[in-house]
Amino acid sequence: MAKHEELPIPVYASLDPVYGNGSQLEEASLRFDRIKAKFLELFGRDPEVFARSPGRVNLIGEHIDYEGYSVLPMAIRQDTIVAIRRNKGEKVIRIGNLNDGKYPLCTYPADPDQEIDLKNLKWGHYFICGYKGFYEYAKSKVVDTGDLVGLDILVDGTVPTGSGLSSSAAFVCSSTIAIMAAFGVNFPKKELAQLTCECERHIGTQSGGMDQAISVMAKIGFAELIDFNPIRATDVQLPDGGSFVIAHSLAESQKAVTAATNYNNRVVECRLASIVLGIKLGKKPEEAVSKVTTLSDVEDLCVTFAGSHGSTDPVLAVKELLKEEPYTAEDIEEITNQSLESIFSSSPTSLDVLKAAKHYKLHQRAAHVYSESRRVHAFKDTVSSNLSDEDKLKKLGDLMNDSHYSCSVLYECSCPELEELVKICRDHSALGARLTGAGWGGCAVALVKESTVPQFILNLKEHFYQSRIDRGVINKNDLGLYVFASKPSSGAAIFKF
Repeated sequence: MAKHEELPIPVYASLDPVYGNGSQLEEASLRFDRIKAKFLELFGRDPEVFARSPGRVNLIGEHIDYEGYSVLPMAIRQDTIVAIRRNKGEKVIRIGNLNDGKYPLCTYPADPDQEIDLKNLKWGHYFICGYKGFYEYAKSKVVDTGDLVGLDILVDGTVPTGSGLSSSAAFVCSSTIAIMAAFGVNFPKKELAQLTCECERHIGTQSGGMDQAISVMAKIGFAELIDFNPIRATDVQLPDGGSFVIAHSLAESQKAVTAATNYNNRVVECRLASIVLGIKLGKKPEEAVSKVTTLSDVEDLCVTFAGSHGSTDPVLAVKELLKEEPYTAEDIEEITNQSLESIFSSSPTSLDVLKAAKHYKLHQRAAHVYSESRRVHAFKDTVSSNLSDEDKLKKLGDLMNDSHYSCSVLYECSCPELEELVKICRDHSALGARLTGAGWGGCAVALVKESTVPQFILNLKEHFYQSRIDRGVINKNDLGLYVFASKPSSGAAIFKF
């Protein structure tokens, strides 16, 4: 029997395999009806096929996927739906949105070689990421896509943007899958996860692959331990009696816009930390620069060093070999015998980081990555242990709290609003709470006892959201969009009605 990640994206003729039954199914049916009606209004014909991909909440394992380490997310019910039809009359890509007041119609040439202007990003460029990626992949697999044709597309997303819940990955994944379905082909989930990760790099983000992997490979009722190189997913059954509540800090995280100073900056700092550690642990500078790209590449060296000091923790090597004070570019160049520009010469987004950076905190970033990767496996080991469900939940909460401290203090990817929200969660009975997603805004995730969820959400409303409602930051009637409980939901799907 094929492994889960080797199966193609499922194709359904009805909504219930994804949306279940009851009110959630009714809501989804109405939504698809609205999408079909808007598509007909815009383009004069019905869509041929629909694709959907969910957002995700990362339970633990932040900023370590791009360093090659496992992460532990779950899909949420909020998703992005893309309706699509080939248009053989015009070689134009027309992308509409159900929320056309916020997202106006975008038009692009039907040209997979077109460049995306990173200095002038538009919402439709996320679809173009998937479009370019599909053609690159099809070419590599010698898939005949025929002559170039136009595409008519309508998008509807319920994953809040800038929330840290992977609205961009849900959009890119659903777009890629919709294009694939429109051309009558289907690829294995693990290949789609890798493809869509590479797609998002067209928008200028050096993504590690977690967001795309869980969106494509999620299963109802399970969180997933996502491993990389190669990509694979292991089901993780969460203990009974607990529920995850996701709460938006209302500080929007603009990952693509602030990449040079935030997200991509940390990718560069981790690469530099891994190179310097490699050199300190015996590699020649030119070998370290050419062969070491992630902290996972030098973990074995760090563990060997720790072993000579009576430990197995790679963080010991970080403490001994990387100074806590920030490194200047000159400090690092003296160790590597190369300019930073030459080290990153093949990565324009990394060169943007170098232009913006004043210094590099190598010690703190490496300490976070190594300790966070251990917390991920401690989380999974706890779930599968013989502890009582109550003791499991307490241990998982402790790990989430430790993760937030590391993200906030060592990785510095929090913000004042997230710090306030996480504290309020803990003050009102959360077993654990942490920022989730890239950080610098977006959401927190809290583990609470299932029986206390309604009261917990009321407490968040009173102590965090009410003052923002009073100031007009959000509308009281929209609160359910910003704070909600979630169970593990299903992954990407194709619908043909």
